Amino acid sequence: MAEPHEMTAEQLSRAFHDGDLSPVEVAQGFLARIEALDSEVNAFCLIDAHTTMQQAEASERRWQEGDPLSPLDGVPVAVKDLLLTKGWATRRGSHSIDPKGPWNEDAPTVARLKEAGAVLIGKTTTPEFGWKGCTDSPLTGITRNPWNKAKTPGGSSGGSSAALAARFCPLALGTDGGGSIRIPASFTNTYGLKPSFGRVAAYPLSPFGTLAHVGPMSRTVKDSAMLMNVIAKPDPRDWFNLPYEPTDYAAELEQTMRGKRIAWSPRLGWVKKIVPEVEEIVAKSVKRFEAMGAHVEQVDPPSADAGDIFQKLWWSGAGFALGGLSEAQKEKLDPGLRRMVEEGVKIDKKTYLQANLARGAYGGALRVFMETYDFLLTPALATPAFDVGLLSPLDDDGKAWMAWSPFSYPFNLTQQPAASVPCGFTRDGLPVGLQIVGRMFDDAGVLAASAAYEMADPHFEKTPRGF
Repeated sequence: MAEPHEMTAEQLSRAFHDGDLSPVEVAQGFLARIEALDSEVNAFCLIDAHTTMQQAEASERRWQEGDPLSPLDGVPVAVKDLLLTKGWATRRGSHSIDPKGPWNEDAPTVARLKEAGAVLIGKTTTPEFGWKGCTDSPLTGITRNPWNKAKTPGGSSGGSSAALAARFCPLALGTDGGGSIRIPASFTNTYGLKPSFGRVAAYPLSPFGTLAHVGPMSRTVKDSAMLMNVIAKPDPRDWFNLPYEPTDYAAELEQTMRGKRIAWSPRLGWVKKIVPEVEEIVAKSVKRFEAMGAHVEQVDPPSADAGDIFQKLWWSGAGFALGGLSEAQKEKLDPGLRRMVEEGVKIDKKTYLQANLARGAYGGALRVFMETYDFLLTPALATPAFDVGLLSPLDDDGKAWMAWSPFSYPFNLTQQPAASVPCGFTRDGLPVGLQIVGRMFDDAGVLAASAAYEMADPHFEKTPRGF
């Protein structure tokens, strides 16, 4: 049997069932591993070993009594520090948040995990308020990529992706308002799904509005499907929450790709800057779907760059959330975030409403396009992981991460399910991700297509040197 830190959530669950491992020894092992190695990565901003071990001990008793709460009972899960966790401070990477709280509520995803008996291993780092596509903040410093510690793990769920890549946990929660699950998944050879908007309940609602999704992250597709089985359960606090469909996402991974209609768009028709090696790796990965019997057509969606729409909505959200801070509080913000806030408060209501109207037209056009295709494939990103401390490796045009993540934010605007699945490595050993976009509400289909690709071209067993 493999070492517990190398095991997937599925394997750990099976080992708990068979009595080969206990939740207590697994939790102890992960906590020891984090203590020994996380100083090199900085994936976690909060570890509470006492609470984690209490949860593991309770899980062990349930397994011994033959009464686990779910297949994820006892499995360690990391929680991104944008998600409320009762008894644990949710600092959001910011000095502006009072650590005293009170912290007396769980976000819906955290509540569902506790109901399922999962063991919360800690809270993971995020850029301040999740504002950008790499993970560093004035509060927690720089988070590094286990594949190359001079590089960023991406963001804003970079702490979660780094924790997964370093084998500090098998499962993690992320949020995605402009690529924040898919960006770090692509940079760290992990898997991340941005579900259809409303599929996974969120509370409190993000200041970035209906751009922001909550979703699963893991090393394998099956593990994310198992996590979706838990976190896609309803919560009445989210009035955008979709009607609950009791789908077993893990059981539906066996769908064949034979006969599926797939659109392949290497540049969405308008992306100008992409690292050639990334484009080559992703183009090769697309051929796997042809080999599986899918009908793949190179075609671009009928839309231009929606970056201006996204920027107005995202920047407005930042201005709304933080524009009322005192001058003393603003001085403590990440300088880039402060600039975004100051620009965001200048966006007037008419401009915002016009952007929202344009978003509706954009999303409608993509839905019509997807009537012809089951899935749309694109690169996850235009670049592999770049040096920590940079906001953009391609240019500094005032659009933060948008220049190098042009494939990400369009699908926050459209709210479609989209995932990044590992598809190869550059000559420098940096991971590359393939993005799989599905029809609205077809989360099960995106997971199944991801699983089919993962089986045809597996990369998840590769481990960063030193971890």
